[in-house]
Amino acid sequence: MEITLDKHAANEALVKIKIDEADYKEKVDAKIKDYAKKSNIKGFRPGKAPFAMVKNLYGTSVLVEEINNILSKRLNDYLKEQDFEVLGDPIPQDAEGEHIDWKKQKEFEFDYKIGFVEKVAVDLDQKLDVKNYQVELSDKEVDEALDNIKKQYGKMTNPELSEENDYLYGDLKAADGSYEETLTIPLNAVDGRSLKKFVGVKKEDSISFDPSKAIKGDLADVLNISKEDAEKLTGDFTFTVQNINRTEEAQLDQELFDKVFGPDQVKTEDEFLEKIRTILTENYQKEVKVYNEEKLKDSLVANHKLDLPEEFLKDWLIRANEGKFSKEDVEKEFPAYTKQLTWSLLSNQIAKENEIKAEHEDVIEKTKEMIREQLASSGMGSQMEENMDMFLQNYLQGNEGKNYMQMLTAVQNEKVLEFVKTKVEIKEEKIAVEKFKELLEN
Repeated sequence: MEITLDKHAANEALVKIKIDEADYKEKVDAKIKDYAKKSNIKGFRPGKAPFAMVKNLYGTSVLVEEINNILSKRLNDYLKEQDFEVLGDPIPQDAEGEHIDWKKQKEFEFDYKIGFVEKVAVDLDQKLDVKNYQVELSDKEVDEALDNIKKQYGKMTNPELSEENDYLYGDLKAADGSYEETLTIPLNAVDGRSLKKFVGVKKEDSISFDPSKAIKGDLADVLNISKEDAEKLTGDFTFTVQNINRTEEAQLDQELFDKVFGPDQVKTEDEFLEKIRTILTENYQKEVKVYNEEKLKDSLVANHKLDLPEEFLKDWLIRANEGKFSKEDVEKEFPAYTKQLTWSLLSNQIAKENEIKAEHEDVIEKTKEMIREQLASSGMGSQMEENMDMFLQNYLQGNEGKNYMQMLTAVQNEKVLEFVKTKVEIKEEKIAVEKFKELLEN
């Protein structure tokens, strides 16, 4: 067998593999003999058909299978031996083997196109335009969270007259009869100039208005209707009130404390507020940590311009996804893909140079942490620890083992980022929640 490499570009090459009869004949003959022993061909006793007949029947398929096995193993072994980083998968230049006469040929030649990066050099001594933000919570965020809790755990009532922030349930009809729907209008979504029409009304009262002008925000979202229906809500409409719904805020008492945090976890109003502040702070710190690390990765990627084989990668992405993405789709998403690919290459190189490894125990702990957060957010926290081993096993063994590899990669990336933070200069800056929200929007 002969393998040659032709680097026809800085980041692309053609791998040629020549296979002669000596490379496959012994294995092919052995497999055909095995077929002959097990064959059940009409006119012959089981396993007694002539070798030549069995070869004629199964020889081509056995040859193709064996050639593919040889190609796959030898190509992979060859590429692992190289000092460059192969990207994507090799693309066969004659994928269907349409130019091969499998019955007559004894020697075969296959060409594979590959994309690679010659060397990934990481410089952690350079200056990075990055900051490590810390969010400072104010009383405003605590008060807003408290208001939401009191509303969430409040009681629903049906008063006789409407007030601001009530919900009016009733029938919306177009003046020309072209539209009719029973729905709920949240008064906090009504424009200030129109709100007086909706305040002080009672059951069976009718309100005339133009929904497209009176209601703030996206009509479909606010009224919970389809976008097609929302487009019809322009002009003169009448809303007839069927019911008025109001949420009376919950009182700050032991009943509320127990509902929110569990029995006897909080005893006083001050403890309740402090608990809210602690949880909010933890949540914002998690968000800002993710934001800081994404910006650190962005800065590293921006400062390390790798010569990627872009045309090869685009071609490979289309082929690898088997028609799920068009050329236009790939073009649109390609900048984000190359950014992630560059970070992956940098992370792997940093890990290699500094002997950073993700251990099995790290994967277990990170997966447990993820499962705890998911169960807690879905209200299943009480089932958490007693069933943790089952949840853990189901997740890590799922998706044909890919979940485990994804968690392994995530752990290594985290370790790499922690290492990078010790090597580069990062400015610390404390910011308010509002400023952090602005950063997320940009």
